[in-house]
Amino acid sequence: MTAHDPALQELRANVALPFERAQAMPKSVYTSPAFAELESRHIFAAEWLCAGRAEALPNPGDYLTMEIAGEPVIILRDRDGSLRGLSNVCRHRMSTLLQGRGNVRSIVCSYHAWTYNLDGSLRGAPAMARNESFCRDQIRLPAIRVENWRGWIMVTLNPDAPPPAETLAGVDRLVGYLPMETYSEVFREEFDWDTNWKVLAENFMESYHLPVCHEATIGGTCDLNLMTCPEGDAAFNHHWIVKNDSLPLSLAHPSNTALQGDERRITWLLAIYPSLLITLTPGYFWYLSLTPKGPGRVHVLFGGGMSADWIADPEAPAHLAQLKTLLDEVNLEDKGCVERVYRGLCAGLSVPGALSHLERPNYDFARWIASRMP
Repeated sequence: MTAHDPALQELRANVALPFERAQAMPKSVYTSPAFAELESRHIFAAEWLCAGRAEALPNPGDYLTMEIAGEPVIILRDRDGSLRGLSNVCRHRMSTLLQGRGNVRSIVCSYHAWTYNLDGSLRGAPAMARNESFCRDQIRLPAIRVENWRGWIMVTLNPDAPPPAETLAGVDRLVGYLPMETYSEVFREEFDWDTNWKVLAENFMESYHLPVCHEATIGGTCDLNLMTCPEGDAAFNHHWIVKNDSLPLSLAHPSNTALQGDERRITWLLAIYPSLLITLTPGYFWYLSLTPKGPGRVHVLFGGGMSADWIADPEAPAHLAQLKTLLDEVNLEDKGCVERVYRGLCAGLSVPGALSHLERPNYDFARWIASRMP
C-alpha cells in the first residue's frame, strides 16, 4: 500500500474534518486486507502492546506466548524474577517452541531438542559436534523488549519505542490516585470474535451505546447526561462515568478513607493505543487486549480483578462471582453489537454516519491511526 491507496486517502480526508463535523471512519479502513497489512507493519510491529498482568507470571519459569505482527513471542519470568521477552522460534530449523501458558525450567524445542536457558542462551543441542560452524556460545534466542508498567506487561518489537512510563505519563496524572499496580487479576481468558479489531476498540471507547446495547445489564447504571468525553492524549483517549450504587464493587470499599467525593464512584475507560482497553474503578478493573487476525477477525485477551481492599473483604468471592457473571453477560452483548457492525461494514449500501459528541474518543482514535500511516 502506498500513500495513494484509496483506503488511506479516505481516512486522511475523514480525519481532516473538525470534530464538530466528524464522521465514522471509512468502510475500507476496516475491510481492506491491504490496510490491515499496513496496520500490522506500522502499528502493531511498532507500538507497545499488552500481554496481560504481571501477576499472571508470579514464579520463575512461568511463561505465556503471544503473536505480534506475525512474530511468535515468549514472555517469561526468569530465574532472577525479572520479566523477559524472547523470540519463540528455534535457532536451528525455525520451529516454534512454546505454546499457550505454563511453567518450564528450560525451553526445549519439540523438533530436535535444542534447549535454551530462561535468558535465551543455548544450553544444549544434540548431535551437533561434527558441524565445524556450530558454536553453542554464540547462539541465543533474540531478545524482545518487555516492561512492567503499573502492573501491565507491555511488549514491543520496536527497539526505539519510548518507554511506556514516558508516553503514558498522562495516565498517571489522570488516574494515579487509583493504584493499578496493587490490583489483583483473578481471571484471564482468550477468544476470537468475527469483527475488525478497530470496531471492538471503538465500541469500548464510547459509552453512547450503553443504554441500548446493554439495556439488560449495565445500561441503567449510568446517565448519558453525566458522561464526559474530553479530547484525548497523544497516546490514549479516555472518558469517565459517575456510577450509581447498583454495583457496590464499582465503588470504593467502605474501609477506604483515601478516596473522597466522586473519586469513590468514578469509572474510568482508558483506551491505550493501539489496543489495550481498561475499565478501572475504585473496586475492580477489567481489560481487553486486541490482536487482529485479518480484517474480519480479532483475538481478544480478556482479564480482570479487584482492588486490594476489596480482595481482602471476606465477601470478596461473592462479589467476584457477581462481577464475573455481569461481565460475561456484557461481553455477549458487545459481541453481538460489534459483529453486527462488521457485517454492516461489508454491505454494499452502508455508509459511515456522523459522530455524537459522546464519540469524541473514536475521532481521536481515527486521527491517531492516520498519524501512524506512512
